[in-house]
Amino acid sequence: MADTHKEIAFNAFYMASPAQAWAGLWAHPESDGLEYNTIKFWTDLAERCERGLIDAVFIADILSANDVYGGNADAALRAGTQSPIMDPFMLVSAMAAVTENLSFGLTANTTYEEPYLLGRRLSTLDHLTNGRVAWNVVTGVLESAARAIGMTEQVAHDRRYDMADEYMELIYKLLEGSWEDDAAVRDRAARVFADGRKVHAVNHQGEFYRCEGIHVSEPSPQRTPLIYAAGGSARGRRFAGRHAEATFLSSSDMGFTKGVVDGFREEAVKAGRRPESVRVFNAATIVVAPTEAEAREKEREIQRYTDEAGNLAMFSQWLGVDLSQYDPDEPIGHIESNAVQSIAAQLTQIEGDREWRLRDIGAFAKISGREAHIVGSTEQVCDELMRWVDETGLDGFNLTRTVEPDGLESFVDLVVPELQNRGAYKTEYREGTMRQKFFPEGGAHLPSDHPGYGYRAGRATA
Repeated sequence: MADTHKEIAFNAFYMASPAQAWAGLWAHPESDGLEYNTIKFWTDLAERCERGLIDAVFIADILSANDVYGGNADAALRAGTQSPIMDPFMLVSAMAAVTENLSFGLTANTTYEEPYLLGRRLSTLDHLTNGRVAWNVVTGVLESAARAIGMTEQVAHDRRYDMADEYMELIYKLLEGSWEDDAAVRDRAARVFADGRKVHAVNHQGEFYRCEGIHVSEPSPQRTPLIYAAGGSARGRRFAGRHAEATFLSSSDMGFTKGVVDGFREEAVKAGRRPESVRVFNAATIVVAPTEAEAREKEREIQRYTDEAGNLAMFSQWLGVDLSQYDPDEPIGHIESNAVQSIAAQLTQIEGDREWRLRDIGAFAKISGREAHIVGSTEQVCDELMRWVDETGLDGFNLTRTVEPDGLESFVDLVVPELQNRGAYKTEYREGTMRQKFFPEGGAHLPSDHPGYGYRAGRATA
């Protein structure tokens, strides 16, 4: 009989691009990355995930090319990493059509997306998936996105979150408050589809947004899709604590991760919510095989195909520092940047006194500032995943793409059965919407302690 352990949740973490967190892996002969722009790529992924009882396909997004490294997008484009990239919303209908229980997390930007139109897209996909959709709320980090949209510069960091708070208020008014529960009558005999007396116009006149009109979609199974939001800053954590039902981070250090997990839950309590109302995921790169020797050989093979400049371009984006101006063999500790110095300090703390070079953070390896990096046999990987959960309070992991489909298939075929044997992984999907799968003690709609709950049943006009 399996031991009992906290059930660990897993999302397949993707972007609609040839490669994602590890640059250049589309070039591996066994990779399907070149097929990213075909429907079959996404339907195969969905079916693979559902076979392994994966909770969701989580699709990250950026709205422009990463042009920090070298002052242009050449490195990112050459590596096929997060560039080119397609609209994640367009992928979900196909994946939903070949699955019954798999959920989908979709990234949309509050700084550049029009809330009235985004509200309709969210409702549409929530209808078409029968409530298997989440919205990952982001405010944007790229200066190039601001320029591409037509702005002269990016809105200041905290100001973007001020805008996002009002954006969420308007979304709640539309999705929660415009239609009463019984407004869609659907009465064939009386030839009445909807009772207009129970459909209320939203009249929002705020600092950043104006809206006058009804939400043009009838209420979907969740009304408001499950909400993801992440924030590394104090302002971002406060936003997540107020709005997020699930959040995530990317850390290779358990102590740091525990502090972030506790911080998200503390912010939820400050917002009047229960600490367990937020589920927290950490990114994880996993390379697994029946034996450790086989896993290490897989790792070496991946290292041959990862793209150093492409990985450094991503670090440049995250750090806001153009790393191309330095020699790849430059010791990290010599680089004049507070952000890079913090990476150097963490590497020394975690990995010892080795002198780390810039080239090292461009390689496929366990690097501070990135995600959990777990390589080993089935038993070793399961031991480490369970240790992460036990020591940090995490609820689950976002599985980072490596060489696919082998990376995910190996996880499904090796790790999932062993975690099930240990009582740490579900043996079947729960019934209901994505929100009910994540929070089986609750219902399909926002819970009563969530700020969006107060906008229900026509209160949008108040």
